[in-house]
Amino acid sequence: MTPTQTQDSVLVVDDDAVFRERLGRAFQDRGYRVKTAANHGEALRRLSEFEPKIAIVDLRLPGPSGLQIVADLRARSAQMQILVLTGYGSIANALEAVRLGADGYLSKPADVEDIEAALSRTTTVGKPEAEQSTVATPSLARVEWEHIQRVLTDCGGNLSEASRRLGVHRRSLQRKVQKYPPAS
Repeated sequence: MTPTQTQDSVLVVDDDAVFRERLGRAFQDRGYRVKTAANHGEALRRLSEFEPKIAIVDLRLPGPSGLQIVADLRARSAQMQILVLTGYGSIANALEAVRLGADGYLSKPADVEDIEAALSRTTTVGKPEAEQSTVATPSLARVEWEHIQRVLTDCGGNLSEASRRLGVHRRSLQRKVQKYPPAS
């Protein structure tokens, strides 16, 4: 059976099982046909079942990154809308995702309304309006928060190891981690 592309099909690729299933249910509640995947291999297997109109891809995944999935999805379909969604956003990652074929880029936390709004901003040629205008520079506080989160993730959540790598006192780092992410 050959995959078919339907107007209301979505592929959600995220390694966070709770977030992936919650987002999938939210899209189903809005009438979309949804398939989910936790990694690169699972995403490719889902593509043998159907060809989604929309793909929501987390940037950081075990094994090949979300950027590799973006490249593979774009190679399969020029019409598919691809949105990269990540908790570790940066301008460099956004530009790389767009270069590989993503139509948009959102930082977590984002809900289904944010995702639909971002998808509706893409033009018919598949390039986001944000790419046509200037890219907003994140605040210094946001960049610091993202860097801390990346280092903490690289340390497997070990706050002591992260504070050693960052060269800050453990309690200072603990206070920064407890804060909500600053607005971009």
